[in-house]
Amino acid sequence: MSKKNSLLVDKSKMPLAMGIAFVAFTTQFGGGFASGAQIYQYFINYGIWCLILPILTQGLYSVFFWYGMRYAYKHKTYDYRSFSDTFYGKTRHVMSNLHEICYLIMIGTASAAAFATGGSTLETLFGIPYWLCTVFVAAFIFIIALFGTNVVRKCASTLSVLIIIGLVLVLVPNIIVQWDSITAAVSRMSSGEMTVLSKESGAFGPALWSAVLYFLFQLSSVSVMYQHVEPVTDVKQINRAAVGMFICNFFAMELSIVGLLAVAYVADLATASVPMLVLVQNGVGAGILTPIISLLIILGAISTAVNMISGIVTRCVNAVERRMDSPAKRQQGHLARNAVFTLIFTFLAFAIAQFGLMTVVSKGYAYLGYAALITLFIPFVLHWIMTKGKEI
Repeated sequence: MSKKNSLLVDKSKMPLAMGIAFVAFTTQFGGGFASGAQIYQYFINYGIWCLILPILTQGLYSVFFWYGMRYAYKHKTYDYRSFSDTFYGKTRHVMSNLHEICYLIMIGTASAAAFATGGSTLETLFGIPYWLCTVFVAAFIFIIALFGTNVVRKCASTLSVLIIIGLVLVLVPNIIVQWDSITAAVSRMSSGEMTVLSKESGAFGPALWSAVLYFLFQLSSVSVMYQHVEPVTDVKQINRAAVGMFICNFFAMELSIVGLLAVAYVADLATASVPMLVLVQNGVGAGILTPIISLLIILGAISTAVNMISGIVTRCVNAVERRMDSPAKRQQGHLARNAVFTLIFTFLAFAIAQFGLMTVVSKGYAYLGYAALITLFIPFVLHWIMTKGKEI
């Protein structure tokens, strides 16, 4: 397809830093985020602190993203396994394997949850059997992930633009129309009254830990990003990508929180699986905005799964090709190797998704957060202190 007729954002006309920032944005902005479920579970359910804690969550994520990407650039480690084998040094025989387990947990939860979210949304929209909906999602993800990081980055840029526009179209009109409900919710939260879904006390400590836990399980997705370092030519591109990612992620999260506060005390929320849909149905333009928010959820799910699967495919293909003694051999059959590994991991995520969304995520995200604490957060902090930042 020619550039002139392509529906994708032309990466030649977009700075690399922005493209990387958009990949990071779409990796975090999955179906759980788009549906509003994660926003409620980790932020709004903890009271008034939900308005300020996103800056901590996204600030921490941006700093660790920046550190990992700078290290990958300096040491030329373009997949998570080569990164961990270099980064963990003498402890790599233990820590690299633990990190591998962490990544597999992420693939098993985040990718499968993305499949399940996209499948459930399509089933609701069109009445097609759930398993067939996940087949459609799998086919789309397979095609994008098959062609490697350049296409993933290009698609992520396109999806990011669509998602941000969609968020603004859905949330801004409803924030304006339901502003009185939002200010009333803020007032009730400030007085200590908790939301419909909440079983929390509203104390700062639990709210802080919930935000940190959200950061930790999102931190595991930093490993996906190392594949996008290879075309970087200057560390300033990484610096700008980190700033751009923070702006996109913080804006999307804060806008979602403010919008969802409008229905924080609506009784329908107690039985709803998609809080964002409750917001639209209680606001304006439900007939138009319901399909838009459904599309956002599907796009968010696809973007997350593509980035996750592409990361592990890159790692596996690189491991195979490192054993080949010439560039010609590595180039020959590269697409076929990509196809085989993409098919394997797409099918794996598809198979897990057949257990249903809630089964996939009920325990997975918490386990993922604790795994990231051990394999990423603590090692990153210790590495930074011990090297005084000289290795980035």
